[in-house]
Amino acid sequence: MEVAVDISLYPLDADFIPPIKDVIERLNAYPDITVATNPLSTQLRGEYQVVMDALKTEIGHTFETLPKAVFAIRILNNPL
Repeated sequence: MEVAVDISLYPLDADFIPPIKDVIERLNAYPDITVATNPLSTQLRGEYQVVMDALKTEIGHTFETLPKAVFAIRILNNPL
């Protein structure tokens, strides 16, 4: 099943740009996920299990490296 995910990271730190860029770079390293960014969020497209595994890994990495952060995520199944 194909999904589309809209994800935003809000590092609760004054220097918030580097962690956001880091997450986007890491997500772009997954060959089976299409990544598109805009000023407000990042969109991912791919097979459900592949996308969810990538999110689990990268969100975990971010939470381990940032003292405080918020992810806002919306998931759409069967995108057009």
